[in-house]
Amino acid sequence: MPVKNLIDGFLLSVNRFIKQDFNLMFLDIARWIFFSAVIGITAGSASALFLETLNWATNFREQHLWIIAFLPLAGLLIGFTYHYWGKEVVKGNNLLIEELQSPKKVIPLIMAPLIFAGTIVTHLFGGSAGREGTAVQIGGAFADQLTRLFKLKTGDRKIILICGISAGFASVFGTPLAGAIFGLEVFVLGGLMYRAILPSFITAIIANYACKAWGVGHTHYLMTSVPEMNFTNVMISLGSGIIFGLAARSFSTLNHMVSQLFGKIKYPPLRPFIGGALLVVIIFLIGNTRYTGLGIPVISESFTQQEPYYTFAIKLFLTALTLGCGFKGGEVTPLFFIGATLGSFLSLFMPLPVGLLAGMGFVAVFSGAANTPLACIFMGAELFGLHSAVYIVFACITAYFFSGHAGIYKSQAIGRFQRFPIKKHQFLG
Repeated sequence: MPVKNLIDGFLLSVNRFIKQDFNLMFLDIARWIFFSAVIGITAGSASALFLETLNWATNFREQHLWIIAFLPLAGLLIGFTYHYWGKEVVKGNNLLIEELQSPKKVIPLIMAPLIFAGTIVTHLFGGSAGREGTAVQIGGAFADQLTRLFKLKTGDRKIILICGISAGFASVFGTPLAGAIFGLEVFVLGGLMYRAILPSFITAIIANYACKAWGVGHTHYLMTSVPEMNFTNVMISLGSGIIFGLAARSFSTLNHMVSQLFGKIKYPPLRPFIGGALLVVIIFLIGNTRYTGLGIPVISESFTQQEPYYTFAIKLFLTALTLGCGFKGGEVTPLFFIGATLGSFLSLFMPLPVGLLAGMGFVAVFSGAANTPLACIFMGAELFGLHSAVYIVFACITAYFFSGHAGIYKSQAIGRFQRFPIKKHQFLG
């Protein structure tokens, strides 16, 4: 009799699950597929427009170098725009991270056009900046409008923001797996929101395809030779990872220092104006435009030939100055530049192929500066292939550990069990 009761109870539970829980689960998945499609198509299409406009701005600047002389006036324009119309969104990526951690207010939609225009102006006139921040902010701003439209609760709103970040990152770089992980990983060090995994991946994949559907391509980097892993190469990978981590730490520290220095200027629009004037002088003294804009040609070059020791340092300084004084754009592509050229230079001392070291630096410096080692490992696999994955893993994780907690995103929270044990053998938490 007890066995029969047990079987009847089990069948009753299964029946209830099929009739109620399964239906609710199916409806929830269907709802998130819908949200993911809306965000992915919107953000992917916006990234396509942004990338095409950015290509136009870059080509125009390189064909009309005199325009760089007007970089201070471009900075003044950006400063005016954000001071009078964009005070609520001036924090950029940090605002998205803060809303993920402690939701308060829907991201104003004006963030999208302001960061779009500000980034294009920065690149058009010769600032040293990236594009990830722009795509992420556009994706996040568009995605968060669904919060108001569908009156979403706090938990769902966090997932919506993660999806927006994932969509922007995935579509602007053509790396859907890395984009999905980046959205999950970036807002809390050591904590992933597992409920957001499926929506994040679906959104990133849709956004990537949406961007490509407009005929927009992404840069491909050539890694021709990858030797077999052995003890010596493990040690080299760990050693290079330490150097990449220190480079990431240097960039984050300098970026924050420049921001604090220019923050002493009381009238915000003057900050990029003065910073722009300094940039014009430095670019004139350098005598070329290798360090303006994204620097994609130099990144590609570093995979095939050894770069001088000063290349990464100049880009590091100019990007920290550009973004620290108030120009707009992302940090990630400059971090790719810094890492790839540093890795290329290290091939002078380390017996690994120049392309492999450039690829390791490409993702490892980003890993340390953004505190997103998992996303960077996936990005390395997507961009360079699985044959380089072991080297990428060692470089990214080591760089992450040696870069310190202070990354490029000031608002990142520190989760439990981060990095190595510290004072009194306690973990940060």
